[in-house]
Amino acid sequence: MTKPPSKRKKATSTVSSGSISPNNLAQEENPATATITVTAVEVPELTQEEQSDRLHLERRVERAFFEAGKALAELRDRRLYRSTHKTFEEYCRDRFGHSRRQSYLLMDAAVVFDNLMEKCDQFDHILPTAEGQVRPMTKLEPQEQQEAWVKAVEQAGGKVPPARIVKNVVQQIMERTQVPNTYQLGEVCQILAKDNPELRGKGGCWGIVNHVGQFSCTVKTWDGEYAVGLQHLKSFNYLPQECEQMRVICDRIGRVYSDSLEETVKSLLQLLGKVNRAYLTELEEKLLSLLESEVKA
Repeated sequence: MTKPPSKRKKATSTVSSGSISPNNLAQEENPATATITVTAVEVPELTQEEQSDRLHLERRVERAFFEAGKALAELRDRRLYRSTHKTFEEYCRDRFGHSRRQSYLLMDAAVVFDNLMEKCDQFDHILPTAEGQVRPMTKLEPQEQQEAWVKAVEQAGGKVPPARIVKNVVQQIMERTQVPNTYQLGEVCQILAKDNPELRGKGGCWGIVNHVGQFSCTVKTWDGEYAVGLQHLKSFNYLPQECEQMRVICDRIGRVYSDSLEETVKSLLQLLGKVNRAYLTELEEKLLSLLESEVKA
């Protein structure tokens, strides 16, 4: 018996010349086998003029904090702010948004940078590029600053050292030069600010030692207490009775002094805080007594 023919038709497909074969389709969909054509672009070398411009601009970036510090110092020294502001600090705050500390840090950094510039041949003209790299060195003498920078550059492998390395080197130098603390409680000392920005405005002031540390003392002045390194103190070598007299005077000025006083009165009290003798003159005593009576009233 003959099997009847099936009515289902066999499916057939015709691939035209423009069709993509399954193998080619798989290759196109697989990124791992995709072919990427990259066109090489030739980068022209810098001309001599461009190299000179680049170096000039790099130096400007590196010296930005130095130029700012120098400009601020000139604005302060020539009092070019006087037409609009009473004080340099107010001017910096309003004009540049600087705190008092920011402005003086930049000016102190400029002084150190100038000092390093004099000996830059020693470290292949590698100079600081930020104020933070210079800040630790403000505590050192000029010759020590140069020594610290040379060592920091060496430790950084001949490159501009980060502030962390500079700070470590400065600490090593300071520990090397520190001497035993021979000051005593109640002793009267003069503060030597030198190049320490933290003591700015306190240079020449006297204070009473009320804490003796290993390498520093806490000194009480008419307007507060300050931790001062031994290198920034000088004893008046007063007798015990004279030290007690100065302690009493310090307490009296401290009870009268406040930021709310008129500038002339504050200036007077600040001058009393800088006398280099163990007593007040008759007129100074009268003025201080008058201020005391006014404050009580």
